[in-house]
Amino acid sequence: MNYTTDLNVKLYLLTLLTGLLLCGCPSCNNNTAGGATNESERRPPNILFAIADDASWKHFGAYGCDWVETPAFDRVAAAGLLFANAYTPNAKCAPSRSCILTGRNPWQLEEAANHSPHFPAKFTTYVEALGAHGYWTGATGKGWAPGNPGMRDGKARELAGPKFDAFTTRPPARFMSNNDYAQNFATFLEARPAGQPFCFWYGSTEPHRAYEFGAGVAHGKELSDIDEVPPFWPDVDSVRTDMLDYAFEIEYFDHHLQRMLALLEEAGELDNTIVVVTADNGMPFPRIKGQVYEYSNHLPLAVMWPDGIQNPGRTVTEFVNFIDFAPTFLAAADLTVKASGMQDITGNSLLDIFTGEGGKDIASNRDHVLVGKERHDVGRPNDAGYPVRGLIQDGFLYLHNFKPDRWPVGNPITGYLNTDGSPTKSYLLNTHRYGNEREWWALNFGKRVEEELYDIRADPYCMTNLANDARYTERKQSMSASMTVELMAQNDPRILGNGDVFDQYPYSGAVQDLYNRFIAGERVPTGWVNDSDYEAADPE
Repeated sequence: MNYTTDLNVKLYLLTLLTGLLLCGCPSCNNNTAGGATNESERRPPNILFAIADDASWKHFGAYGCDWVETPAFDRVAAAGLLFANAYTPNAKCAPSRSCILTGRNPWQLEEAANHSPHFPAKFTTYVEALGAHGYWTGATGKGWAPGNPGMRDGKARELAGPKFDAFTTRPPARFMSNNDYAQNFATFLEARPAGQPFCFWYGSTEPHRAYEFGAGVAHGKELSDIDEVPPFWPDVDSVRTDMLDYAFEIEYFDHHLQRMLALLEEAGELDNTIVVVTADNGMPFPRIKGQVYEYSNHLPLAVMWPDGIQNPGRTVTEFVNFIDFAPTFLAAADLTVKASGMQDITGNSLLDIFTGEGGKDIASNRDHVLVGKERHDVGRPNDAGYPVRGLIQDGFLYLHNFKPDRWPVGNPITGYLNTDGSPTKSYLLNTHRYGNEREWWALNFGKRVEEELYDIRADPYCMTNLANDARYTERKQSMSASMTVELMAQNDPRILGNGDVFDQYPYSGAVQDLYNRFIAGERVPTGWVNDSDYEAADPE
């Protein structure tokens, strides 16, 4: 090449580079996480969101659990990030998933704060937003549920994506889903238009109840494998067997995830895919699922994205909230909230954690999380809920129970309907019913005081309420005040004096007015509890 031609080429390249730097279009801006080549940075990442149904954070191998085998989750954590403090704001299926999909706290979601609601038409989900902006979207298994997603453009909304559920398989135990989740993911990938980024929701129904009793033991697990039974349950064989059955179902969720990772690897898509693995709420056992304690809201979370995560293998100790997922996915796709068509988002993108560029700001901006609930269950008079708000900060959990006169887990006479039927639940109730042992029943089903305060570093199972301990008065008052200020800023109806609106929203698909119908003699079907769960009369 002669010098004149070489100079022309250099001038051309300089002009092209200047144009790229000045270009305002998303495809030319480098607003994604760092660590990739320029070509891959301009390429929107795929998203695989894998969510187990009812699994507490401690029961995955990467957290040190050796009686639940989760090689896929552990792989994601090792190749990406393991989050030590990931929380859902609301520990029940529908409201937790509403938070994930919208990036808003439940008290900002009107009906969607409740379980089994009508999903408000005004709220667009991140999946719908990405689908409207060039992403190929889909889901298998349990998406947003239970409830009525409503209609849009004359069609039923698919809040987590169009379903790919055609392929079935024979699961290893009764009551497990026969959905071949991984094969349905393969079908989704095969149907994807060439070159289009994808967003897929893998919603396992495991380890949601019911379980085949003894399935864990039948498949090689031993009762002695469990290193610790929570102290709010008796350490007996039936409880340990129940826990092993739960573990076996988590492993089935993980098995399909392992197959999905292999599919991505074979397709050459794994490096540019954000893989998120988590659960919607804590394990489906008494005092956990549906409540507002540490093991209710503290959930597993591992994220892998080889093209976007800097220094993989880190454990992130800052607080991460489920309302952070939606803004993360929008930011990774270089899509603003305004452009996406979504409502205002309360959560914060995790991209600064992925790149590590936030430095000290990450720790200062992520030092707490708000939690709470409204109406989870049927079975109270007038379909009332059990409203709670809470703050987790500096190793403490503060809770305010707004209606302590109500039964927190549901009325005894209708079966404590906010706790799924299980061998553990039946054992606990029988210790009170037939053995006159009040302790287990009171911990799991009894009424609560207005304020609770727990040192969750020393007392992770929230056994000792410090709210009335004079040594903690200042801390309790400070946490209560901080919580109230933040909830007011978020226009929480409960804090602003209109909290009863949550009890007035209708159920969708759930039993209406169950308590009054039950008292009138109607045997209303409640298949998620056992016949033995009902009390002939309130035990107090």
